[in-house]
Amino acid sequence: MTAYYPSWAILIFSHLIYTALFAHNSNNMTYLFAVTLLWAFSFSLIGVYLAGQVDAWFSVLMRIGLATCVFLPFLQWRKTPKALALKLMAIGAVQLGVMYSFYYHSFLYLSVPEVLLFTVMTPLYITLLNDLLEKRFNAKFLFAAMLAILGAVAIRYEGVDENYLIGMLMVQAANICFATGQVTYKRLMQDEQLPHSRVFAWFFIGALIVALICYGLFGDTSKLPTTTMQWGVLIYLGTIASGLGYFAWNKGATIVNVGALAVMNNLLIPAGIIVNIVIWNRDADITKLAIGAAIILLALIINQKLNKTAME
Repeated sequence: MTAYYPSWAILIFSHLIYTALFAHNSNNMTYLFAVTLLWAFSFSLIGVYLAGQVDAWFSVLMRIGLATCVFLPFLQWRKTPKALALKLMAIGAVQLGVMYSFYYHSFLYLSVPEVLLFTVMTPLYITLLNDLLEKRFNAKFLFAAMLAILGAVAIRYEGVDENYLIGMLMVQAANICFATGQVTYKRLMQDEQLPHSRVFAWFFIGALIVALICYGLFGDTSKLPTTTMQWGVLIYLGTIASGLGYFAWNKGATIVNVGALAVMNNLLIPAGIIVNIVIWNRDADITKLAIGAAIILLALIINQKLNKTAME
C-alpha cells in the first residue's frame, strides 16, 4: 500500500464530513463530530498499548474512575433532585458499566473483526428503542440507521466462524446497553434546566459501581500497567476520552434528532480506521473504507434533509 491512499481517503472523508455537517446547517452536530474525532484515536491506543498487556477490567476501572474524578468537583450534591441522581446513575451503570461487561467478555468467543462487525447494529437499536418509547414507528430514522449499518458492514465484513452465536449475543447485549444509555439520557436531560456538567458525575458514579464489582469478580492483578506509556494512555483515556468524551457525546445526543444520533454511532468506524492507517500504518482496504464512509455520511445527509423537511 502506498502512502498516497491514506491521503486520498482523508481528503474524501473530510469533504464528506464538511458536506454532511456544515453544508446542511448542522451546527448542532458539533459535539458528536468532535467526540468522533476524539474517540477515533482511542481505538488504536487501546489496541497498540493496552490490549493483551493490561488487564481489561483494570483498564475499564481506571477509565471510569478517572472520568468520575473529572466531574466530581462540579457536582452539585444538594441541588440535584434525588430522582434525577438515581436515574443518571442507572443510565451510567447500563451505558458504560454493564456495556463493558458484555463487550469485553465477547472477545472470549469472537475474533476482533467479528466483534467489530456485530457492533454496527447499535444505530438500529437506538431508532427502535426510541420508537418503542414514543409508541410509534418512525420510518425515516429507521432508514437512516439501516443505511449507516450498511456502510459500516461494507468496511468491516470479513466473514465469521460457525461458533459465534454466544459471542454475537454478548455484543448485541453491549450494543443494546450503549443504545439504551444514549436514548434514555437524551430523553431525561434534553429539557433539564440544571447544567449537565453539574450533575454528570452521577452518570459516572453509577458506572463506577459496576466497574468496581466487575474488577473484584474478574480482575487479574498480575496484569497491571508496567510502563509509563501504558499509564499515560490510561490517564488520557480516563480523563479525556471517557471523561470529556462521554459528557460531550451524551450532551450532543440531547440536541440532535434520533436518526442523526444513530448514524453518528457508526461514523466512528471509518474515523478510527483512518487514524490507525495514518499514524500506526495498519493495513486496511481503502476502497471499502471510502465506500463505507460515503454510505454512512450519505445516511447522515439524508437524515438531516428528511428531518428539515418534516420541520418545515
